[in-house]
Amino acid sequence: MEEKATVKKPVKRVQKKKVCAFCVEKASFIDYKDVNKLKKFVTEKGKMLPRRMTGTCSEHQRHLAEAVKKARVMALLPFKGE
Repeated sequence: MEEKATVKKPVKRVQKKKVCAFCVEKASFIDYKDVNKLKKFVTEKGKMLPRRMTGTCSEHQRHLAEAVKKARVMALLPFKGE
């Protein structure tokens, strides 16, 4: 009898659904002066992270974009990283 080689199938990983951090807090608005919170949603180079990476909902992503832009104009966040 010949022995058959067993082939392992790749395991599919189920990703956990990302939850909007602002919906969990029940935030009515996003404060542009809260730089520590805004830095979590901006890369080292100064680019805003997309929804699929941060897990924010569409409504809060729009408010977040406005807050980051206001913080940049007020010189709280850099337009461009080092």
